[in-house]
Amino acid sequence: MIINNSTILLTGASGGIGQAIAKALAKRGASLILVGRSKESLQTLLRVLPNPERHDIVVADITSLEGLTIVKESARQHQNVSALINSAGSNDFSLLSHKRPTQIADEIQLNLVAPILLCQSALTWLKQPGVILNIGSTFGSIGYPGYTSYCAAKAGLHRFTESLDRELFATGIRALYLAPRATETSLNSDAVNEMNRQLGNKTDSPQVVADHVVIMLEKEISTKWIGWPEKLFARINQLLPKVVSSAIRKQQETIHQYINRVSH
Repeated sequence: MIINNSTILLTGASGGIGQAIAKALAKRGASLILVGRSKESLQTLLRVLPNPERHDIVVADITSLEGLTIVKESARQHQNVSALINSAGSNDFSLLSHKRPTQIADEIQLNLVAPILLCQSALTWLKQPGVILNIGSTFGSIGYPGYTSYCAAKAGLHRFTESLDRELFATGIRALYLAPRATETSLNSDAVNEMNRQLGNKTDSPQVVADHVVIMLEKEISTKWIGWPEKLFARINQLLPKVVSSAIRKQQETIHQYINRVSH
């Protein structure tokens, strides 16, 4: 797709990755519909974007039917939305045995159910040709201790996006999936950041993710993993999962050390 002069709806716009995506797209001439839960954060973002008068903010909780309706109505009012980017997400680093049922449900709702419902809605208002880009995670391809429900949600989002792209063949709408690795955002606690440093897990800036978003939209790449060796491990895990399990098992003691720090 051509980003310049397009209209793009972006969820999770006030988050670390969302803000970087918004800035990258606005810089390239897109008009944005910025969706988030915090009006103050969205207004702060709007003030730093090029040509702020070209962008709109939509305050909505996309995990609720009311929020989804607000987003749908806003998109329909614009009439010419070329792309939907599902960037909203959250994760909770803890053992499954320590999670409350509501934590699990909330994680699945935001990371999987809400994007699915937004994609369904988008089929009624997205221009043809158009693009849907779902932001997933390397953890959608590699099950990792401490992130069980998050991994489940992102794995589901990956397969959903793949299915939708195939389902929409010949309609003019593409469904794309981008899987970042660990990224420097407020979603990560100090314990998670320290664990990543100790384990040597590389972390990207939100700007790196935003640059990949631009490339994916322009080239309409169906699936992309960010980072090396993460993209290699994602492939190996499909073919030889025992190899990845063995590598993670060597990290087990350190992982549990930081999980226990978070849990107590």
